[in-house]
Amino acid sequence: MDFNDTAQEAAFRTEVQTWLTANIPSEAELQDLDYIQRAKLWQKRKYEAGWACIRWPKAHGGRDASAIEQVIFNQEEAKFDTPDGIFSIGQGMCAPTMMTWATDDQNERFMPPLASGEEVWCQLFSEPAGGSDLAALRTKAVKDGDDWVVNGQKIWTSGAHYSDYGVLVLRTDPDLPKHQGLTYFFLDMKSPGIDIKPIRQISGGANFNEVYFNDVRIPDSQRLGAVGQGWQVALTTLMNERASIGGGGGGVNFNSVFELAQTVDLGDRPAIEDPSVRRKLADWYVQESGLKFTGYRSMTALSKGEIPGPENSIGKLVGAPKQQDMASFALDLLDQAGIIWDEAHSANAGLFQATYMASPGLRIAGGTDEIMANIIAERVLGMPQDIRVDKGIPFSEVPTASQ
Repeated sequence: MDFNDTAQEAAFRTEVQTWLTANIPSEAELQDLDYIQRAKLWQKRKYEAGWACIRWPKAHGGRDASAIEQVIFNQEEAKFDTPDGIFSIGQGMCAPTMMTWATDDQNERFMPPLASGEEVWCQLFSEPAGGSDLAALRTKAVKDGDDWVVNGQKIWTSGAHYSDYGVLVLRTDPDLPKHQGLTYFFLDMKSPGIDIKPIRQISGGANFNEVYFNDVRIPDSQRLGAVGQGWQVALTTLMNERASIGGGGGGVNFNSVFELAQTVDLGDRPAIEDPSVRRKLADWYVQESGLKFTGYRSMTALSKGEIPGPENSIGKLVGAPKQQDMASFALDLLDQAGIIWDEAHSANAGLFQATYMASPGLRIAGGTDEIMANIIAERVLGMPQDIRVDKGIPFSEVPTASQ
């Protein structure tokens, strides 16, 4: 593995650094804007300068950059506090699915406004009865002329309340085995019959939503893939979701906990001098180093034009629990001060509290720890599959708790 930029990559990195330094929005520009307005301002600025979604084709709003150039841009942008989180699902998960499965006309219509930040997309997958086992979903779509009529419920939909469009998987044939009776669509989130209800979280936020469908009509022209091909299309979305989570970034890291351990006392001495603290720090340093160098392996593959292996699944399985453990330990070190979550008064501007609240969600989103472990065991290590009592039988005959 070569961890150094090539001459061409180094020149590109310098170009990115120069543009970002000159164009990051100032506090004066952002002070009267809410979070969504801030994100749209920054996204539009990148788009107009040719720095939005740079790996996408130019016809879709990108600049035909290579995969390694996209990685370099992301690395440099991450050094700044940029307000762009509302686009991660649309650009990172929905767009790759659309570009793989939608028509050329649809991509020409929907991709440029997504790249520019004019339109926001969400992903409607999870249901009360179908979370990590996505194929157990029960929201149904029935064909009616040139439309599909949708009834049911999705849950944990991030950003549904401010999204313009969404992608979703629906049950179109309950008489087929559960993975075969699914079909994939995209829809206008302002369609009649959609009822969005935010879920208030323990953190105080309400970014997740319940989304109810009551006789919502979706044109057949907005179907992605063939009828019954929904699971295959959904895998495109899921692989991109797991890559984004496994890629890490943000939240608590080793350095932040290491610095905290140097500044707080445990008993009558600095916490960093306690053997148990040092042992935990050593474990996390090893994990973080492993994730970093595994990421470098992906970067090396991308730099050579190759496709990375299972690194992102491993990254998610290790990285999400690591963040949760480190945040929890940091709050323990802070003692009673750990219960105060206030950017003006908390250590690291409340980073440990925020990560502690958010990290359990990272262990669920894109597949739980158990699902990721199964994927690695079965598809990477070649171990036997779990016993599945619902395999090969019609979904309508799968036993439920009420039966």
